[in-house]
Amino acid sequence: MSDPILLEQIMVAAAMGLLGAVVFAAIGLVSGTDETTTLAPLTLLVVLLGVPPAGVFTFFLAGAVAKHMTHAVPTALLGIPGDTLATPLLQDANMLRKLGVPHIALRKMVSGAIVAAFVAVPLAVLFAVLLAPFGAAITKSAPWIFLAAAVLIAYFSAGRWAAVALLVPFVVVIIALQSLTAKYGVKLSISYFLGIAIGPLIADLFTVISPMGRAKMMRDKVRTFSLAPDVKGWSGYFPNPLKVMDRTQTRWTLATAAISSATFVFSPVAMTVVLGELVGSRIKHAYHRLTTVLSARNGVTEATYIAEALIPLIAFGLPLSPVAAGPAAPLFNAPPRFTVDAATGETHNLHNLLNHWEFLGYGMLAVLLAAVVSYPFAMNYARRAALFVSRKVSHEAIIATFVGLIIVISIWEGQFLGLLVILTMGLFGGLLSRLFGFNTGVQFMGYYTAVLSVPAIVKLMA
Repeated sequence: MSDPILLEQIMVAAAMGLLGAVVFAAIGLVSGTDETTTLAPLTLLVVLLGVPPAGVFTFFLAGAVAKHMTHAVPTALLGIPGDTLATPLLQDANMLRKLGVPHIALRKMVSGAIVAAFVAVPLAVLFAVLLAPFGAAITKSAPWIFLAAAVLIAYFSAGRWAAVALLVPFVVVIIALQSLTAKYGVKLSISYFLGIAIGPLIADLFTVISPMGRAKMMRDKVRTFSLAPDVKGWSGYFPNPLKVMDRTQTRWTLATAAISSATFVFSPVAMTVVLGELVGSRIKHAYHRLTTVLSARNGVTEATYIAEALIPLIAFGLPLSPVAAGPAAPLFNAPPRFTVDAATGETHNLHNLLNHWEFLGYGMLAVLLAAVVSYPFAMNYARRAALFVSRKVSHEAIIATFVGLIIVISIWEGQFLGLLVILTMGLFGGLLSRLFGFNTGVQFMGYYTAVLSVPAIVKLMA
């Protein structure tokens, strides 16, 4: 009887992984589509629709892997970052564009991503299993671990000490909003999460409707892009990534992916920058340095995302990383299905519903599906896709779609109060992110500090 059930689970996981890969491969082509703003709401929607745990997991992971392949398309060909993690790749990609070989930059980036993804999943699961014996102790200490992690992640963000100091007023605002909604018998969690996720977007929307802000955002001419002709250097539809990269690039991609697969508390952007600088300092030839750094850095974006989602999820069930607290947050906490108890730190989420072997098996399935969808597409049709997106796809329409989705979810959870919380948290968090580098990863840790650490501190003081 177990075989039909297992087969059904695998079919659901494969279908959801394929859906995630297709959706986010397309989203990755659109520049400026932040991971948190896109991955988090759609994953939350999948959770709330009642999709089985294996399907939720493969949807998220295949989507993340696919997006970090196709985000290379606008970054390499148009000179604009595909998302937040593509920003550290932009300078080297632009230098290769000036040399007239953007297609080379693209191929190195995408090939580095697919190689790193296949390496990162088993390594992340291995590291999670090694940390799992400490899970019970860490769960009991959750309020203090979240507090320490929030300070650590804030310090390593762009805001440094300003971000650490801003944790205090940010946590106070969340506690105040919780007190306000409690008076009306409304308890919110998803609305806070969504407000933080789309904070920069809400801040930009408020800026646009302000005459002063709109004047600063005005441009005196339409931005133009130049696309070099595409040159295909292989036969067939699915090129071998190990042949697209040379041996040195493959070695560095594997090494940096292994390093980033073992870390889960540092900023993904910081890991991408630091490991990229490490690779660049070891290679003298300018052209080879550029292509190798791009391969390694895009591999790090894949490996870091995978590790920062999988290690906390498998080992602890607590969102103890910037990615886990941000884009992957619905895998941990999406009431009423997945929960993290604010009083005890006990969990009921994918950590409890899937075992280590299932995480490994479904994780490799998700990477395989993303590779089958995104890799050959980016390698064969990147130029045509970039032209279509830049000419035909309305960025405003995509933003409006996500805004509409978020409004629906907020009203479902808390009616009018849910919408007010999203607007308040989004505007406050978005302005802090824009002005002080208090990014969404730090803000998510601030939220968990408010709901987990503050009650423990109050109880201790009492």
